[in-house]
Amino acid sequence: MTHSESTGTHVPVLIVGGGPTGLAAAIELAAHGVASTVIEPRVAVDTDRPRAKTTNTRTMTHLRRWGLADTLRAAAPIPVDYAQDAVFCSTLLGKEITRFEEIFQLTVTRPTEQPERGQQVGQPVVEEVLRAEAERLDLIDLRLGLTVVAVEQTPTGARAIVQDHAGDTTETIDADYVLGSDGGSSLVRPALGGRLEGGSGVRPNLSILFHAPGLAERVPFENVSHHWVLAPGAGGIVGRLDLKDTWWAIVQGVDVSTGETDPVGMVRSLIGDEMPVEIIATDKWNCRMLLADRYQSDEHPNLLIAGDAAHLNPPWGGHGFNTCVGDAVNVAWKLAAVLNGWAGPNLLRSYEPERRPVAARTIADATANNKALAHHFASDLLGQDGPEADQARAAVAADLQIKKSEFHSLGLVLGYNYADSPLVTDDGTPAPAEDPIHYTPSAHPGFLLPHAWMADGSSVYDHLNKGFTLITLPGVDADTAAVAEVAARQSIPFSVLALTDDAVEGDPVHLRERWGTDVLLVRPDQHVAWRGDDANAAAAALTRAAGW
Repeated sequence: MTHSESTGTHVPVLIVGGGPTGLAAAIELAAHGVASTVIEPRVAVDTDRPRAKTTNTRTMTHLRRWGLADTLRAAAPIPVDYAQDAVFCSTLLGKEITRFEEIFQLTVTRPTEQPERGQQVGQPVVEEVLRAEAERLDLIDLRLGLTVVAVEQTPTGARAIVQDHAGDTTETIDADYVLGSDGGSSLVRPALGGRLEGGSGVRPNLSILFHAPGLAERVPFENVSHHWVLAPGAGGIVGRLDLKDTWWAIVQGVDVSTGETDPVGMVRSLIGDEMPVEIIATDKWNCRMLLADRYQSDEHPNLLIAGDAAHLNPPWGGHGFNTCVGDAVNVAWKLAAVLNGWAGPNLLRSYEPERRPVAARTIADATANNKALAHHFASDLLGQDGPEADQARAAVAADLQIKKSEFHSLGLVLGYNYADSPLVTDDGTPAPAEDPIHYTPSAHPGFLLPHAWMADGSSVYDHLNKGFTLITLPGVDADTAAVAEVAARQSIPFSVLALTDDAVEGDPVHLRERWGTDVLLVRPDQHVAWRGDDANAAAAALTRAAGW
């Protein structure tokens, strides 16, 4: 529900910033029965600056948990089945150099490693879907057109000062916790004693939204979502924003030192033709490789940050927005556990050591891709005919294999893990090596539960408890009484999922091979907290996983 004024002076969680991170956190909190108030300055979503365009398979699986995956797909202007590839070309109307197929987990077949495929969709559409859900949920008070101007830790929690745009109305809101999802210029980050560390790209980039009637019918490349154009002077990326005539472009490494940029000229250089082009909006930006030195602090324990307030990385690979949603889910279920009374003192403290390494790894991979942009490969020869041009295209195609991790990054998307978390009970086995490209499914404690389809067409994830789930494999007669007793005594939300032979799609033996055990304890975020053969041993693991 949306309100113009506060319904009270105290809230459980005050979320500063109602972009994708803040909205995701609010929805996750609501899923665990915890109320929140979201303060967002923007009354309307800016549709002219789509920014993030990739919702990866992991984020789509979070949306599935919230019942929003199909809603987002229905709202997306371009269905997954329309296009899945990235092509590198001389110009949009020129010659193909090479392509990467089924990028960003865009696939026409049923996925195996997660229950959801990726989805190409502009961030404004994602925000609209999340806003609508926030407005629907009674546990979320979404307050638009307001700005938080000050935040501080208090003896009993946290306090924020909120103003309207005119500065005429000032309101004080007390909260048990304040979550800063307020972007790179975060107000909450310095309030908890944090600062961003890192660097920026050497040259800026220019995002352009434009209309080009008839362009789609002229582009010779089929099944393409991203066109990487290697035109000299206008190297960049072009893609369709919808199935009409709206397109987006990113001109990489723009030199603005010579004066005003010419977006029409740049778009025409990318297209390779002087056709009519109407510019809708432009947005100059620079790549940031920045990571907060802390997400929380002992001095300000009721202030936390997530998303762009905690990390900023180049967009290459499409990880930024998705990493933000991962932060939101991790911190929100832990905040909910604290406020619902079953969290131990180590649970919320685990947020930073679990999520900050994920951001560092993502920044490192995106930074590597920032060193291999379209203008680095640009050449007039690439669009020409003849043996020399053929040879040039072949050489560039070979060099472009360095971009593989940008488009095929399942190891980064699904292989991130919390194996070193204080909440996880190690089983003494070696963990899979990190690989940004290749994903090795593993139920090693701390890793994401390897996905499996059930015989009825549902996902094993669909059967997990909103709290903890103890999974027993088919044919295993496990005594789960001890762990159930611990869960009941400590009021930890818990259930047992006893899989049977006929419940699992295919031969259930493959699950034992895939998971490497007979019994697993899975957290609310679908990560494995413990695995073993004796269900009684899961009791101590559950206590630890709950932060005790």
